[in-house]
Amino acid sequence: MSTLVIATKNPGKAREFQEMMALKGIEVKTLADFAPIEITEDGQSFEENALKKAEATVAALNLPVIADDSGLMVDALNGEPGIHSARYAGDHDDFANNQKLLENLAGIPDEKRTAHFYTTIIGLKPNGAKVVANGHVNGHILRKLTGTHGFGYDPLFFVDELGEAMGNLTDEQKNAISHRGRALKELMINFEEWWEA
Repeated sequence: MSTLVIATKNPGKAREFQEMMALKGIEVKTLADFAPIEITEDGQSFEENALKKAEATVAALNLPVIADDSGLMVDALNGEPGIHSARYAGDHDDFANNQKLLENLAGIPDEKRTAHFYTTIIGLKPNGAKVVANGHVNGHILRKLTGTHGFGYDPLFFVDELGEAMGNLTDEQKNAISHRGRALKELMINFEEWWEA
């Protein structure tokens, strides 16, 4: 069995990747399985940040890596929180991030609360072989937390095409339509070629 490292410590994100990679017979590890790696996410785009994560992790572990950068972009907030989604109100504090988002959207009517989840995934191998995939899903920001599934902004994100809050979706339902799920599907189109490179 080959090993693939997902450059995250987020258990929710790791689970999504593990479910998809299990079909390929690939052992998935995360950053939580190794000594801390210094990663500086100071890029100006999701792709730049994903590449920085991938490069730092490959350099430290000499293993194939998949890294992603994801975020929520709210039209009424000029694309915020964007690349700062995980640290919008501090450092990876989902509750605080959601509260800040609700406060910043106070007074914005429902029809103007349009938003989009974006993901860029980069696969990088020690030999330099690289693959890039993107995904997004459109929706609206709800006025209160809804549902108990998912993580991050999921409880505030209403998926237009399903007519349901992301926080109410099972993992399987979410993976089928989510920004990360769609980016992973795009990644899988070229995965074998990259994995064998």
